[in-house]
Amino acid sequence: MAEPDVTAEDTAAQDTSAQDASATDASAGDARASDPSAQDRSAQGRSASDTGAHDAPPPNPPPPAPGAGGLGPVRMPRWLPRAMVLGLALYACFQLGSWAFHQLIGLLINILIAFFLALAIEPAVGRMSARGMRRGLATFIVFFAVFIAVAGFVFLLGSMLAGQIVDMVEGFPKYLDSVIRWINDTFHTELSRVEIQESLLRSDWLRKYVQNSASGVLDISATVLGGLFKLLSIFLFSFYFAADGPRLRRTLCSLLPPAKQTEVLRAWEIAVDKTGGYLYSRGLMALISGVAHYILLEILGVPYAPALAVWVGLVSQFIPTIGTYLAGALPMLIAFTINPWYALWVLGFVVIYQQFENYVLQPKLTSKTVDIHPAVAFGSVVAGTALLGAVGALVAIPAVATLQAFLGAYVKRYAVTDDPRVHGHRRRGGGQALARLRGLLRGRDTQEAEDEEDAASGTSRTSGTDDRP
Repeated sequence: MAEPDVTAEDTAAQDTSAQDASATDASAGDARASDPSAQDRSAQGRSASDTGAHDAPPPNPPPPAPGAGGLGPVRMPRWLPRAMVLGLALYACFQLGSWAFHQLIGLLINILIAFFLALAIEPAVGRMSARGMRRGLATFIVFFAVFIAVAGFVFLLGSMLAGQIVDMVEGFPKYLDSVIRWINDTFHTELSRVEIQESLLRSDWLRKYVQNSASGVLDISATVLGGLFKLLSIFLFSFYFAADGPRLRRTLCSLLPPAKQTEVLRAWEIAVDKTGGYLYSRGLMALISGVAHYILLEILGVPYAPALAVWVGLVSQFIPTIGTYLAGALPMLIAFTINPWYALWVLGFVVIYQQFENYVLQPKLTSKTVDIHPAVAFGSVVAGTALLGAVGALVAIPAVATLQAFLGAYVKRYAVTDDPRVHGHRRRGGGQALARLRGLLRGRDTQEAEDEEDAASGTSRTSGTDDRP
């Protein structure tokens, strides 16, 4: 193949460009030679480029392909599925237990009431069975007596309420005539009882009220039947707990070692003593209070004196702190309808009897059974009401009395130091300061100054040997 001809002009052009490039390099070299800083900058640039080239991290290697000698995809640990299944199972069991507890909470409350009732009647049942009577028969006799007492109380209150309702219905026309007469005289109207009765009978409000009341009869009936069923359940559980008390204790102790069995039996005995003692003392004080108020109401001629006396006795004793004033409000209102002065007599007697009961009667009756501070009793009732409602209010004080007995039996107590501040007396700071100042001025030691402080405050203190100079 023929090569292209190179002309003289091309050769001359190449020579000229080579001369220009050499001239440019020569001029740049002369400039660097004349400027030392430029030489330094060029040297630093070369060193930095060399250093960067050496310090630059190597490029990341490509990820290994699966099956090509690499680790392959990450697999799930074997324990993770089992842990997830176990967690789901525990969550399901928790939800099931919570649902079952909410469904059975009514039954648990009934069992709790029955247990406390069985503890309350245990002393009477134990005494009767110790005399040779069968335990089941003794329990039946005690429950029959309790039923007679409750039925008598309900009958007395029911008769009183029924009598009041009958009197109100019979006297309603008279009350209505007096109100109409006052309205006509005050506002110069001409109302009549017949017109008011016709307007009420024709009103839509009365018709709707009657319809709602008729529809609510079924709800009231269901509520009453439910209450009776709960009451029957409580009595049955309580009867079984009281009649089979020894068997229940043996079954419970058979599940524990001998050392724990003694503690369980001791705790059971404390609970029986405190619960039964509380109900015994309160029942006796309720009887005394009822008899005293019955005598007063009979002297004043207040109607329904027996029912009011039973009301005052029970409410004043089984509702702490404020029960006396709640119980005295009802006889005061009924006495006020007879004579306003009779209400004042009832109020004065209630206050005086409350003081007599607090400072004379109650300490003697509760010193060997249950001795709870009134503030603690009131707080326990409030807490029980907040937790379990009316049921908590009933079992709060026996539960607190039992807990107090446990603390007294198992918690160690120490002797209180003989200090006036324990009895509420405060030391006079002026006498102490003066005694200390006199001791320092006379050059006495600290022990003598402290002895003089005790003498000034009226106390005596026994001190050990002091080796101070």
